[in-house]
Amino acid sequence: MPPTLASLVHHSALKLTVRAGEDRLDVPVRWAHVSELADPVPYMEGGELLLITALKLDAEDPESMRRYVKRLAGAGVVGLGFAVGVNYDEIPGALVEAARDEGLPLLEVPRRTPFLAISKAVSAEIAADQYRSVTAGFAAQRELTKQALTGGPEGLLAALASQVDGWAALYDASGAVVATAPEWAGRRAARLTADVERLRERPAPASSVVGGSGTSDNDDRVELHSLGTGRRPRSALAVGTAAALGTAERYAVHSAIALLTLTTERSRSLQAAEQRIGAAVLRMLLAGEPEHGRTVAGDLYGGLLDAPFRLIVAETVAVSSVRIAADAPTRVPSAAALAAAADTVGDPLEALTEIVESAAARAGEAVLVVPERERLVVLAADGGAAVTACGEYAVALEAARTREQASAGDEDELVVGVSAPVGPIAAAAAYKQAEQALSVARRRGRVYVEHEQLASGSVLPLLADDAVRAFADGLLRPLYEHDATGRGDLVASLRAWLSRHGQWDAAAADLGVHRHTLRYRMRRVEEILGRSLDDPDVRMELWLALKATTSAE
Repeated sequence: MPPTLASLVHHSALKLTVRAGEDRLDVPVRWAHVSELADPVPYMEGGELLLITALKLDAEDPESMRRYVKRLAGAGVVGLGFAVGVNYDEIPGALVEAARDEGLPLLEVPRRTPFLAISKAVSAEIAADQYRSVTAGFAAQRELTKQALTGGPEGLLAALASQVDGWAALYDASGAVVATAPEWAGRRAARLTADVERLRERPAPASSVVGGSGTSDNDDRVELHSLGTGRRPRSALAVGTAAALGTAERYAVHSAIALLTLTTERSRSLQAAEQRIGAAVLRMLLAGEPEHGRTVAGDLYGGLLDAPFRLIVAETVAVSSVRIAADAPTRVPSAAALAAAADTVGDPLEALTEIVESAAARAGEAVLVVPERERLVVLAADGGAAVTACGEYAVALEAARTREQASAGDEDELVVGVSAPVGPIAAAAAYKQAEQALSVARRRGRVYVEHEQLASGSVLPLLADDAVRAFADGLLRPLYEHDATGRGDLVASLRAWLSRHGQWDAAAADLGVHRHTLRYRMRRVEEILGRSLDDPDVRMELWLALKATTSAE
């Protein structure tokens, strides 16, 4: 504990006597300073015990002393020591009254006690307090290291909470709470997710202080610290206490940050090794060697191959090539997914990796994530947290995408294709399904498409491709040019005839013309296009061309 006025008064060698402010002697003393200036305030920092002999003061003038004491108190001076037997035999009454009125402790320093002795006493107590803090800090570091080695992050958090007499929480890269100590702090830590997300936007290392305003009973002071050595923090630590941390507590927090950062970086190295194993497992599955893949996966990914899984293939496309889909799903994204989508900066594939891995870690499920050139391949349990998080994140991105954003932005957009649930023996087929879904997502201007949606939907949205529209325009242009001259409505007649499957009477009735007129028009279509309508392939191409041009209109 730092020195206080009370400890100096009780110091047997100093013989100090309290003349005013008896109820404020428990205030810490940062330093003892000697000054005979009439106004020493510009040289004060606050927390000092000011020692004077009143060499240049009119200490017997009440008004002068009131102004003098008031300025000292306003500057944060915690006490005034007056040496008697030098310029005054006793402390002038005007100074005593002024100190009492202001509530500033006033100490009488006897003639035989030099100011240097008081300064030495303060310095010695400060040094002793710092030594105790450093010693306690080293002890805390040893305990935290022991807990980190034996109990992991959870044990470390428990030891840290005990050291600071408060609580501690660990957050993952997505801002979700991973562990807390004590357990009751989980709800408090969850309320800080938004603050953790803001901290992650700053380059590491970063820290911030939240709360501590004293506006409510549970308004504790919380320090947030980013963890990791990369540009973006890998996780974060929260430490909640009733008051600001002391020196020993600060040592403990810094030790915890170092240990957790070391654990995080070690985890990244392990993740890189696991990723290489995962890539090998994926190659074996795609090569039709599920048993070899299962052997290599071992305990790391083996459980993932024991139940149906989905293959997810994601890549980025240039914003200029993305069209906003008019048939986007009406699924409402979760608040967490919307926040993650809004927070996405940099590489969308990295953001997706972070979200999928964090979701799997929170759910305690295995997930295989493999970067593959310009793609990201994910093998995740069907119906698991990783697949759900991927879908919600993609839907949130799709909800946030607007025509203005697509036309004005320069960043790449994420596109995701997902296979149907399969087992290890059908991994190659699942990969092809995911690629097909990915291709459809690109063509439809969608962020996320599951393979099951391909069969349940219509083929007509696929005609929105620019190449298909160009083909349709080229095929039908002669008919449109013919109709523009006013020599007959060949396009409408062709559409009616095809929609009625070549039934002359029904199509003619739809058009309001005689069937012979319709027959004549269809012969003109054949002559102009140089194709026979008896060919089913020709009829199919013309029908799709009409649909493509209709959707374009």
